[in-house]
Amino acid sequence: MLIVRQENKHDYEEVYNVLKTAFETAEHSDGNEQDLVVDLRKSDNFIPELSLVAVKDDKIVGYILFTKIKIGKYEELALAPLGVLPEYQRQGIGSALIKQGHKIAKKLGYHYSIVLGSDKYYPRFGYIPAKEYGILAPFDVPDENFMAIKLNDTNEIIKGTVQYAKEFGI
Repeated sequence: MLIVRQENKHDYEEVYNVLKTAFETAEHSDGNEQDLVVDLRKSDNFIPELSLVAVKDDKIVGYILFTKIKIGKYEELALAPLGVLPEYQRQGIGSALIKQGHKIAKKLGYHYSIVLGSDKYYPRFGYIPAKEYGILAPFDVPDENFMAIKLNDTNEIIKGTVQYAKEFGI
């Protein structure tokens, strides 16, 4: 049985190893996702309720983190990273993490989440090219890989370039 829950301090070492292993063979990775998470946890942009682990058979097999970003004057979310141990991939674990993260983000009142990722994976959760919302990347990236999802109904027009937490080094 899969359990998705908020990460706690006792999970940190296991999450570090899950991310290190998950991204070792990733097609697009700079290899420091696990270190980024360590830094983000110390940041003002860290939201403990949106730092989630997937547990199967008493073992952490996946992790997702949403952190605060700025789009113009608005505080919204970035999904990064999402990692699942290779032997547990293609079993719905990443999907469970994303869906639970979106559910919590909606309850917390966030309107948008952005992600830099696979145009074959994230659209199944409702992500579309961010430029369709008027949200721009702060770096050069193909439109189909810089995506956003509208989490809550809002009449506010949120347009602008994303400002990531400084820990992202962007």
